[in-house]
Amino acid sequence: MTAQIHSLWLMASPSDEAMLTGLVGDLAGRFGTLLFAPHLTLQGDTTMPPAALERAATAAAESIAAFSEPVAWVEGSEAFFRSFYARFAVSQPLASLKRALDPEGFDSFVPHVSLLYGPVEAAAKAAAIAEVNTRLAGRAIHFDRIGIVTSGQDIPIAEWRVVWQTGLRSS
Repeated sequence: MTAQIHSLWLMASPSDEAMLTGLVGDLAGRFGTLLFAPHLTLQGDTTMPPAALERAATAAAESIAAFSEPVAWVEGSEAFFRSFYARFAVSQPLASLKRALDPEGFDSFVPHVSLLYGPVEAAAKAAAIAEVNTRLAGRAIHFDRIGIVTSGQDIPIAEWRVVWQTGLRSS
């Protein structure tokens, strides 16, 4: 039997999630790419049992109050899942969540919310990045929950599903 793959996502508040979802949809339509739910990955592609993930996520969520984090800048790369994204600084709340949920991955942690997956024409992507950067850089995104998601590099994006979530502590 193949182990089920999950990820832990930090998720934006409903109003910021709606704004980011709209932006992902606009870019997907513009570039002919796949739709996906915007999120900040705290731990990706783990075979840890869901019950253990729930315990870890609950403990982490109880230790960190919901918080807002400004987008540092918007950038792109050649990486499929980081083709076009909003980057965040490694703030205290983000660092605490990462250390609690994926300490082995802390040194390579690049907190970001992807806005487009996959390769697209370079000049058009660069123009779109500049355009979105003027809209998002400095804008605070409010994060208020952690989700366990059936997702991973080997699971089709259309099949990614939030299977459990918990709210961060109220401030």
